[in-house]
Amino acid sequence: MYELENVLRPYAWGSPTAIAELLGRPASGGPEAELWIGAHPDSPSVALTPAAGGAGRHAPETHDGGRLALDTLIAEDPEHCLGSASVAAFGPRLPFLLKVLAAETPLSLQVHPTLDQAREGFAREEAAGVDPAAPERNYKDAFHKPEMIFALTPFEALCGFRPAAESRAAFLHLAACFDLAGLELPPLVPLLLEDLAQPDEPAALRSAFERLIAGGEDVSHATAMIVAALVSGAPMGSHVAELTTVANLNHDYPGDPGVLISLLLNRISLAPGEAVYLPAGNVHAYLRGLGIEVMASSDNVLRGGLTPKFVDVPELLKTVAFEAVAVPRLLAETTMLGQELFRPPFREFQLQRIELAPGAEPVPLAQSGAAVVIVTGGSVRLDSPKGELRLERGASAFLPAAEAPVNVHAVSGATGPALAFAVTTALEA
Repeated sequence: MYELENVLRPYAWGSPTAIAELLGRPASGGPEAELWIGAHPDSPSVALTPAAGGAGRHAPETHDGGRLALDTLIAEDPEHCLGSASVAAFGPRLPFLLKVLAAETPLSLQVHPTLDQAREGFAREEAAGVDPAAPERNYKDAFHKPEMIFALTPFEALCGFRPAAESRAAFLHLAACFDLAGLELPPLVPLLLEDLAQPDEPAALRSAFERLIAGGEDVSHATAMIVAALVSGAPMGSHVAELTTVANLNHDYPGDPGVLISLLLNRISLAPGEAVYLPAGNVHAYLRGLGIEVMASSDNVLRGGLTPKFVDVPELLKTVAFEAVAVPRLLAETTMLGQELFRPPFREFQLQRIELAPGAEPVPLAQSGAAVVIVTGGSVRLDSPKGELRLERGASAFLPAAEAPVNVHAVSGATGPALAFAVTTALEA
């Protein structure tokens, strides 16, 4: 088992305090958006070997001790680190990435490609010689990026298309507000109402989305007029959440197509302990909150708005699934061993939440292949046939497949409960 040091991503939308407070360390003084825990080649965690970490850290005999990037460690012995089933299914790479995500302001409106789309897009851009670091590069790798988010605090997001009739009702409400106030209705609104009235729902959603994503003066003008009406006190009726979101998004990204696109999407609020999963093609944006995010290890993102970054509309439209969906909530399953698991319909990962009161019986770690663990409260002791490792609040670890089975213990003498999260593959153990 290896204790890890992880990379903190300081994106501008990140909270300056949430991750530091969660992990019990001083804040950096800047935005702290994502803590990456895994072996993604862009920001791999660093494994502490015996010389660097002392007792309780284990390393292959070939190491002299010190610090070693986790992707390098795995590459030296994939079978030992990942297990044969994971290597056969995903290749000699850690197939998942765990993040602690803290959004102070909205992230970009985005969608992730399917595995086939990622492979084709990556091969196409590689053949065209597009620099991997170029802002216009869409596909950073040949992998898909399904993901899930587990809320640690109240968490706000946009997630997938809602029924066209619900979006149409919101625009009809806006039209009524303009009429009641004696204001001229933006010409874009009747066109959107016509789009959303089509009996073929996928066609209705596509038409409205394409009209808005095209942007231009009509969209920015309509957005400004709608937001001005809302700010001046137009009644929101039963549409408070989504219309408030429109006004807030426009404050951060005035005139952006994503502002009105938000009215096409499910507006969700997660309570702490709730989770959703996001498959390929799901248009989404995290708005605010702190959570544990888990995903297939990829950095492929097609953006659609709410960002100063590159937006490739034709490529985006190839990846969007134009279908209304219920909010893809993910409920916990409790196994006969007392494991609390969140299992989205993806092979690359599952999440285990581990809460232990002082003196509680240990909980077996659900481990299929490799696993990573992070402690967000109290302290735990990981115990396997090959050794043990104590992790304090804020610490994390990589557990090779060969280390299983592992039990998670509450540390003796602790005064409060321990809370940890673990990720492994969803392959059969």
